[in-house]
Amino acid sequence: MSEAVGVPDPDFQALVRKQYAGNPHAMTELGARLLVGRDAPQAPADGAALIAEAAQQGDGAAWLYVAVIAAAGVGRAQSWFDAFDAVHRAADSASAQRQLELIRGMGIAGAGDVRGWLARAGARTLREAPRFVAFSGFLTLDVCLYLRERAKPKLVPAQVNDAKGSGLKLDPMRTNTGSVFSLIETDLVMQLVRARIAHAANVATEALEPPEVLHYSVGQTYRQHVDFFHASLPNFADEMRVKGQHVKTCLVYLNDDFEGGETDFPRIGMKFQEQTGEALIFDNVAANGIGDMNTVHTGLPPTRGEKWLFSQWIRNKPQRVA
Repeated sequence: MSEAVGVPDPDFQALVRKQYAGNPHAMTELGARLLVGRDAPQAPADGAALIAEAAQQGDGAAWLYVAVIAAAGVGRAQSWFDAFDAVHRAADSASAQRQLELIRGMGIAGAGDVRGWLARAGARTLREAPRFVAFSGFLTLDVCLYLRERAKPKLVPAQVNDAKGSGLKLDPMRTNTGSVFSLIETDLVMQLVRARIAHAANVATEALEPPEVLHYSVGQTYRQHVDFFHASLPNFADEMRVKGQHVKTCLVYLNDDFEGGETDFPRIGMKFQEQTGEALIFDNVAANGIGDMNTVHTGLPPTRGEKWLFSQWIRNKPQRVA
C-alpha cells in the first residue's frame, strides 16, 4: 500500500461533484491532475475518489485510470483484483483491449495469477560484490515492443542529475534520448512490469522512481558515470536526505537487433548486451550503504541499429507520486 493512501476531503468532493455534474470526463481530468499535482495541488486520495466516481458515471478513460491507481495503491489500497476489473470494464477501448492481450501473453489470465507471475522470473547471480543478477525472459517480446511504441512519441534528450544545482540538466556526457512516464501516463501493463522489478529486487514498489524508456541511435552514448549520489556533494546530500539514495538499478533490454551499445562496467571487466526481454539488476552501493565505485559504467554507442532499454532506478526511501 502506498503512503499516498489517505482520506478524501468530503467538502471538496461535494463541491467538485456539484460543479461537474453530468460531465464525468472533466471530473476524470481533474482527478488525474490531483493525483500527481500537475497544474493543481497534489491530493492523491481526492484524485482517486473523483476518478472512481467518474468511472461509475460511465467515463471509460476513468476506468483505465482506476486500473493504474488500484495496481499502484495510490490514494487507495492496492488491489490487483480491482485493477483487472477496471480494465475489463473499459474493454470497449482499444487501449484496454491491447493491454489485456499483452497481459494474457505474459501468462496472466486474471488477478489471481499475478503473484505467481511476479515470482517466476528466473534469477542467476553473475557477481556478489557488487551484486549483479540477471533474469532471462523477464518480459515477453510483445511487451518489449509495446514499451518502445509507448515511448517513441515522447522521446526527449536525456538529462543527468546536477551536482551543483537542484534537479536535472542537459549535459554533453549523455547524448541519448528517453521517455519518463508519470503515474497517469502508465497503464496496467507498466504497473505489472514495475511490480515484477520490485519483487526481483526485493524492495517495495514505493521505492521505485518513475520508469523511463531509453533510446540510443548510432553514436549516442552515456559516458562513464555512477547511478548513486555522492554524499560529499552538498546538493546530493540534500537529495539523499529528502528522497533517498539510488541503491539499485534495473535495466530491461527491449531489443537486441543492434551492434555495439554494450553497458560497460570497466572496473570489474563486465559488459552487457542482453537478449530482448532480459533484465539486469545491480547494486549501486556496498553493504555499508556507501556508493560503490566499482559500479561505474558507460552506455556505449551502438555502431549499427538502435538500442532500447527500460530503466528503473530504485531508492531506499518511498517516493512521492509523480
